[in-house]
Amino acid sequence: MKCIEIIKYLEQWAPKETAWERDNVGLQVGSGERDIKNIFLCLDVTPSAVDEAVRKSCNLIISHHPLLFNPLRRISTDKDPRSQIIEKLIKNDITLYSAHTNLDYTKDGVSFRLAKQLRLNNIDFLTRLSANQVKLVVFLPEESLEKVSGAIFNAGGGRIGEYSNCSFRIPGKGTFKGSKKTNPAAGTKEVFETVNEVRLEVLVDSWKLKSVLSEMLKVHPYEEPAYDIYPLNNENVNHGIGAFGTLDSPMSIDEFLTYVSDKINLKNFRYSGKGKKKIKNVAVCGGSGSEYIKDAVRAGADAYITADVKYHTFQDAEEDILLIDAGHYETEIFAMDEVRERLTPFLNKQIKIFNYNKTTNPVKFFINKKENA
Repeated sequence: MKCIEIIKYLEQWAPKETAWERDNVGLQVGSGERDIKNIFLCLDVTPSAVDEAVRKSCNLIISHHPLLFNPLRRISTDKDPRSQIIEKLIKNDITLYSAHTNLDYTKDGVSFRLAKQLRLNNIDFLTRLSANQVKLVVFLPEESLEKVSGAIFNAGGGRIGEYSNCSFRIPGKGTFKGSKKTNPAAGTKEVFETVNEVRLEVLVDSWKLKSVLSEMLKVHPYEEPAYDIYPLNNENVNHGIGAFGTLDSPMSIDEFLTYVSDKINLKNFRYSGKGKKKIKNVAVCGGSGSEYIKDAVRAGADAYITADVKYHTFQDAEEDILLIDAGHYETEIFAMDEVRERLTPFLNKQIKIFNYNKTTNPVKFFINKKENA
């Protein structure tokens, strides 16, 4: 099995085209054509993480945070840690692939996994991505309907949430008159023809459109197939930001803070929020998600868990919602378990998956032991 097969499999779930436009996701270093020995998963690509991958004979590293985010001006292995990592990856024939905001924005990705860690029910996106789908409408003879629609479905068209092979079909009359240079599949050239046709409508994610059109045109019987592409502003039910769910039963604020500490394995975290109301509806966004606090409030969340919250953001939100900064690393790390679980049934038994068994979190907390003495 080659690295590119794993990459394609992951991107069916978390398409790189859904990533933030300024992000740098996908293949970072190495070759997609490399045969896989073992796979190593980590949130951040650090020297110690790469060393462990080497020790475990892993030649594919899948990280959440990209090693290469900003353009490189030079690769200098004397002092630059990033350059040293690149050199080590290349010398050890390791391919590096990163799934960052595309993993954030997909169903069962970073925020969904955090919501599952909190044992939330009825999990859905906090806010959905939009304007990244099109409606493909194609006209064809009825006898070719199943063949053409099958090609579209196999290429990824017609998916709505947990449903596949979705389409709408309307019978009608098509007309045409071919020139003397044509070779029509039905009727005679240079003769005005009226034929029974079907209008087939299918929803397609915009990044799949090229391949869907290619496969559709391969099997369409007409010499010049007629089709329309309509841009949509629909919300995409498979891709969005954050997650929203409910607890089994309401909790007091103190109970909920303890609950969060236990479920996410936190010794300490920051929060703000006034009042004695119960916590039932919970919104989360793994990593930096303070810009979506208003979305959480509008959704009716009693509490919102994210990371990298600024002082004045805490202050502005304290009357509206219980706001918890649980840490960037801490709210994202569970997603690597989701990646592992998805990859395991896809791999042959000879390939092993290893999660980095140490933390790559650069944030440390100082505890004054004198205060506790």
